[in-house]
Amino acid sequence: MKYAQPLIPATLLRRYKRFLADMRMADGSHTTVHCANPGSMLSLAVAGRRCWLSHHTGTARKLAYSWELEEASTGCIGINTARANIVVAEALAAGAIPELAGWPIARREVPDGDASRLDFHLSGGDGPDCWLEVKSVTMSRQTGLAEWPDARSSRGARHLEALSRLAASGAKATLLFLAQRPDCTAFRVAGDIDPAYEAALAAVDRAKVRILAYDCAVSPDGIELRKPLTIL
Repeated sequence: MKYAQPLIPATLLRRYKRFLADMRMADGSHTTVHCANPGSMLSLAVAGRRCWLSHHTGTARKLAYSWELEEASTGCIGINTARANIVVAEALAAGAIPELAGWPIARREVPDGDASRLDFHLSGGDGPDCWLEVKSVTMSRQTGLAEWPDARSSRGARHLEALSRLAASGAKATLLFLAQRPDCTAFRVAGDIDPAYEAALAAVDRAKVRILAYDCAVSPDGIELRKPLTIL
């Protein structure tokens, strides 16, 4: 996924009200930007960090800038959760996820019947259709370890239920944790933050619901799915 326009550097002053952040621009001026991350952003919302913003013109947006990336000592981190599905869609089209190779995307954002949606319906592969849910992972509290979620997620538990139900009916089902950062080699569920989700994932029949984790190469030019992570 390449950014359509060059990103703009800024410095984080504070993040608040979930979807707002104050930034200091390169010329010293201050501006409020959209934060496209509804989570707690634990380990990320650190004042003084260098960030990268996208600029929106000619739209009805109330805020002209959106926060896309944050720089850490280990490299750039993608904080915009909406980018994860774009990265995965491109990887699917390129056959870059071997476990899902051969299943073209049939539909995206597919209702599963209980007021929530699954990210992808893959059809046309060798065997039953496949349903795919993607989780954008940004948190790392321990060197080399990516974790999700950074806040309790009842919606995430509903997605697990939907995938398990589809798998029980004979379809293929996959849950993919996508770390929008290049500095991790392993992934685990943050059970101390959401013990209910940890228990729900542990109860999933791994023979029927496949669990994957991948990291990304991240830069101000774009984000690309890179390699699998060890799941702990």
